[in-house]
Amino acid sequence: MIEVRRARAGDVRAIRALVEPLTATRVLVAKDAVAYYESLQQFRVVEDDGRVVGCGALHVMWEDLAEVRTLAVHPAASGQGVGSQLLDALLDDARDLGIKRVFCLTFEVDFFSRHGFEPIEGQAVEPEVYAELLRSYDEGVAEFLDLERVKPNTLGNTRMLRTL
Repeated sequence: MIEVRRARAGDVRAIRALVEPLTATRVLVAKDAVAYYESLQQFRVVEDDGRVVGCGALHVMWEDLAEVRTLAVHPAASGQGVGSQLLDALLDDARDLGIKRVFCLTFEVDFFSRHGFEPIEGQAVEPEVYAELLRSYDEGVAEFLDLERVKPNTLGNTRMLRTL
């Protein structure tokens, strides 16, 4: 039985196990365990017969903007709709929060395109919002802003946006 649910503290080890192979190949950015615990409320997981086979997070960046982060699916569950179920749940979370636009930085352009995301160039926020976002210490915000300091970590990734 497959279930998409909010992540719990006991899921962090499984989330890290899903993400680790993707950080090793630089598809996802590596994070310390404490970062997963600190952002746990942002995560959803897909559980199949008691085993976590997918994870993803929604990080709010501004009043109308959030980012899908750390979307990962176990290779054995790939191609079974797990990623789509996760993304749909995260987009529902965004709607529930009143978010109008969702951003992602990805190598999986086709997957996100099938879900209504489009590549973006330049800035997707007003100059005053850009100035406020520059104050954030969050690397995901820096990636969204396309700052030079994060480019070595994001080479080959595509910045994408979906309006809800």
